[in-house]
Amino acid sequence: MLKTPISVCLNSKAQHLGNSSNFRWKKSRKYRMAHPPVLSLALPSDTGRVLSIQSHTVQGYVGNKSAVFPLQLLGYDVDPINSVQFSNHTGYPTFKGQVLNGDQLWDLIAGLEANDLLFYTHLLTGYIGSVSFLNTILKVVEKLRSINPKLTYVCDPVMGDDGKLYVPQELVSVYREKVIPVASMLTPNQFEAEQLTGLRIASEHDGREACNVLHAAGPLKVVITSVNMDGNLLLIGSHKNQEGQPPAQFKISIPKIPAYFTGTGDLMTALLLGWSNKYPDNLERAAELAVSSVQALLQRTLDDYKRSGFDCQSSSLEIRLIQSHDDIRNPEVKFKAERYN
Repeated sequence: MLKTPISVCLNSKAQHLGNSSNFRWKKSRKYRMAHPPVLSLALPSDTGRVLSIQSHTVQGYVGNKSAVFPLQLLGYDVDPINSVQFSNHTGYPTFKGQVLNGDQLWDLIAGLEANDLLFYTHLLTGYIGSVSFLNTILKVVEKLRSINPKLTYVCDPVMGDDGKLYVPQELVSVYREKVIPVASMLTPNQFEAEQLTGLRIASEHDGREACNVLHAAGPLKVVITSVNMDGNLLLIGSHKNQEGQPPAQFKISIPKIPAYFTGTGDLMTALLLGWSNKYPDNLERAAELAVSSVQALLQRTLDDYKRSGFDCQSSSLEIRLIQSHDDIRNPEVKFKAERYN
C-alpha cells in the first residue's frame, strides 16, 4: 500500500488551517519528521479541548469518571489527569489506591509541553486534597495561559458540604487569595460559597451578594450550584458581562429528590462548562440545560434502584451516567431560570 509521507500530510494540514487558526502547529523540523499530527490540535473540534484535573475511581462515577464522558458527548476533546486513583469513592467501608502529588502533576505537564501538546481551550479542576497540589494547579494555569491567553478556567472549589470541611482548613485561604482571582467560572455549593466569601447565605439576597463578592475577586461567571432555602433547593447564577455594569443574576428552583447521590457536583460543573461555552453570553440557558440533564439522570438513577428493590435512603447511590447519555446530549429543558430584577 502506498503511504503518504508525513511531511505532505502536515503541509496539507497547514494549508487547510491557514493563518486564522488559533491552534498553531509547531514548525520544528525534527518534530514534523518524527510524529504524525495530533488531530485534536491540527483539526480542532468546534467546541474545544479540555484538560480535566480531578479524582478517578475504578468503579463508580465521581471526579473525572463523572465529568469526561458528558463533555465528550457534548463534543469536547478531554484529556484527564487523575489527582487520585482509588478503587471506589471514599463513602464505601474501605478504599485502596494512589494519590498524585504536585511534583508528579508537574511531570505530566512537562511531558505534554516537551511534545508541543499543551494547547487547551479549557482547564477544569475539582477535588484537590492538599495545599501543595493546589499551588501546582496555579502553576498549570499560568503555563496554559502562556500558551493560550484565552484559556477558560472552570474551578469547582470542592471543600465541603452541610457545614463540614473535608479538606484541610488552609486550602480555604489558598482558594480565596490565589485561585479565585485566576478562575473564569466558579461553581461552589452553598457551604463553599460561605467559606470563600465569609458571608452567611440565609436568603436569596445573601446568595446574590456572595456572587458579587466572588465577581469582585475575579471570575466573570459564578454559579452557586445548590442553596438550601427553607427546605427548597435553588441554583443561583451570576454573569458579569461588562465592566462597571451590575451582573445578570438568576435562579433555578430544583426539586429535592429523597436520596443522596455521589458525583453530581462533578457532573454539574462539567455540564456548566460544556453548555456555557456553547452559549457564552447566556449563562441562564447553559444552567437550564445542565440542571435539566442532572435532574433527568437522578430520577433515572432513583427509579432503577427502586426497581432493583434497594432502599434508596440506606446509602449513597451511584449515578446512572451511561444510561443517561441522551439526557446529557439533548436534555429536555424542564427547569427554567428566573432572572432577578
